[in-house]
Amino acid sequence: MKTILKRLTGAQVIALGFAGAIIAGTLLLLLPFATKSGKCAGFMNAFFTATSAMCVTGLVVQDTSTYWSVFGQVVILLLIQIGGMGVVSFAALIAMLARRRIGLFERSTLQEAISAPSIGGIVRLTGFVLIFTAIMEGLGFVLLLPVFCKQFGAIGIWYSLFHSISAFCNAGFDIVGKGYSSLTAYAANPLLNITIVILIVVGGIGFTTVHDVFTHKFRLRSYSLQSKIILITNAFLLVIPALYFGIFEFKGMPVSERIWTAIFQSVTTRTAGFNTADLTTLSDTGIAFMIFLMLVGGSPGSTAGGMKTTTLAVLVITAISVFRRKEDANCLRRRLPESAVKGAVAILILYLMLFFVGGMAISGIEGLPLTVCLFETASAVGTVGLTLGITPTLTAGSKVILIILMYLGRVGALTLVFAAFTSRVKISAKLPEEKLTVG
Repeated sequence: MKTILKRLTGAQVIALGFAGAIIAGTLLLLLPFATKSGKCAGFMNAFFTATSAMCVTGLVVQDTSTYWSVFGQVVILLLIQIGGMGVVSFAALIAMLARRRIGLFERSTLQEAISAPSIGGIVRLTGFVLIFTAIMEGLGFVLLLPVFCKQFGAIGIWYSLFHSISAFCNAGFDIVGKGYSSLTAYAANPLLNITIVILIVVGGIGFTTVHDVFTHKFRLRSYSLQSKIILITNAFLLVIPALYFGIFEFKGMPVSERIWTAIFQSVTTRTAGFNTADLTTLSDTGIAFMIFLMLVGGSPGSTAGGMKTTTLAVLVITAISVFRRKEDANCLRRRLPESAVKGAVAILILYLMLFFVGGMAISGIEGLPLTVCLFETASAVGTVGLTLGITPTLTAGSKVILIILMYLGRVGALTLVFAAFTSRVKISAKLPEEKLTVG
């Protein structure tokens, strides 16, 4: 096994790790006791659900709360946790618990998996990621207890744990919304809204950014350029959509509920997939705005998928530089590397191709309006999980398209291209140099 791994690149390890976990999850969900009826779920139901959970998407073909048994829900939650942390990070956790030495190749793969700036200190950073994940999910669990235990009693403990992990991992799976209704029953509940929103935002900004905040606290100048760009871009992508949804959408709601719904949808649309409102009531403009937000997604090295906020930021910064006739793309007194600009353009083209081709294919197969299908494919490739209600009704061919898009969206379309076309090269890391006097 070690010999085989040494022949693989980091991108190949990540891609194969996700695929392997999806296959294992599918086999577990095929067991008869994974469903409440005690009957086999069928390959497509199990495969689609395992992919959606592992890719932290949230699109479902069967209602999670009524179709899957406790065992099935535990399998789904485990896949969400592994998918949110990343297969490589989860493997590192097992290695740390077993006190195994993490070699140079494993460290290089870890760096790629969590988008760390350098290989130095990567094990320490991974340890921080694992501890921080446990703390945030634990806090979310405690805060959700009053909401669910008050309504459901002791079973509310399980509901609190499930939704805390699902929210922090930006998965969007829920087990309280009967009939695919998600969290619409809690649209006016401040505690649930605040808790879920915080978990989604913190899980979606990236672990390296969180580490920067913990390390430098309010010394903003000490933050890395990536952390600054992520925080600024996220602020814009949270405030502007919230204002739009609050002013132009959800007009039939009471004012307080409308405010909470606007904030919640602004946050959840970019990768989390929960919803507290009926999305079929949205205007065409609202649907288009949501498609844009879903395609952008979260930030690098986070539990979220999508093109990533840094990709959008680099594209905007580059466009502004072109408009101002500047040779280089500059931001916050720093020059962006040419590789970042090229990478952003490549990612944009890849995601737009997947989004449009997938949408048109599903529209042609199902005979559905293109806008509805594009919303579905944006949700899949952005690993969001929001839907206008067509997911359970799709035929096998359309479900396969969504499965492919979810996988590409979580692993990263560019990562998969590197995995397919890049042969393994020697790791450029070197041992530290020290002076030695001779003669």
